[in-house]
Amino acid sequence: MASNSDKNMRAEGIAAAAATAAKDGGLPPVHLWNPPFCGDLDMEIRADGSWFYEGTPIGRPAMVRLFSTILKREGDRYFLVTPAEKVGIRVVDAPFLAVDADISRDRVTFTTNVGDQVTADADHPIIMRGNGVQPRPYVMVRAGLEALIDRKTFYRLAAAANEGPEGRIGLHSAGQFFALES
Repeated sequence: MASNSDKNMRAEGIAAAAATAAKDGGLPPVHLWNPPFCGDLDMEIRADGSWFYEGTPIGRPAMVRLFSTILKREGDRYFLVTPAEKVGIRVVDAPFLAVDADISRDRVTFTTNVGDQVTADADHPIIMRGNGVQPRPYVMVRAGLEALIDRKTFYRLAAAANEGPEGRIGLHSAGQFFALES
């Protein structure tokens, strides 16, 4: 069993590798990396978008942003990935939270809690789950990683919605129609 010191060294090593990979300002090419699995890390992304390490909130937004850039999803599991290692983490709902949206007549661009911006389109759909009483709206951010659209942003989307095909209420963005009802 790994000691706390070993676990902290692993987390620090992953953070250092992520920082190196992200130096150009873009996202690291995690889709190209297939390193060996090195075990699970006691890290969790909670339903409200907050990140915890060993039960303690990660309070540095820059560190959360850094970890978010090396997040990868494989099936139902989530991993932090570097060229040299892959460690499992827990995600309660979605790894990101859409906290704002720029809504225009033909485009909806979301901003996530980690600073990603994504325009709803064919590759980044708005996905409705839940039901009419408790809708659960998401937007695809990248490579299987979704953002739960927070309540205030969803209310803004609903206020801007119009009737679309088949009488469904929703929004147009980037040439696509996204229904806002399940």
